[in-house]
Amino acid sequence: VQLQASGGGLVQPGGSLRLSCAASGFTFDDLSIGWFRQAPGEEREGVSCIYVGGGSTDYEDSAKGQFTISRDNAKKSVYLQMTSLRPEDTAVYYCAAQRISRCSLMREWYRYWGQGTQVTVSS
Repeated sequence: VQLQASGGGLVQPGGSLRLSCAASGFTFDDLSIGWFRQAPGEEREGVSCIYVGGGSTDYEDSAKGQFTISRDNAKKSVYLQMTSLRPEDTAVYYCAAQRISRCSLMREWYRYWGQGTQVTVSS
């Protein structure tokens, strides 16, 4: 059971990044996958999530219209497309998974966590 997050980096304000979360060791369709972020000194917070089998999604209010979550079943991957990035989006971004047919933005929902990928928004 492994999750591999990637795609972070340094981007200027207003720029875009696409994060990837590759899952292995699961039946991919059984999973709900969430994206979380944690800024220095802050709690880890849910940004978006998706139930892979059905495609239902959820977004934290500030992420609506700015972030888009999607999945590629063939690649067993979930993506977080982030646009119009702002300095306050700077954080370590994590993906997490649970074998359940409904996703959640709550950390406690997920048993499996990937390593983080750093996103830095700065000029």
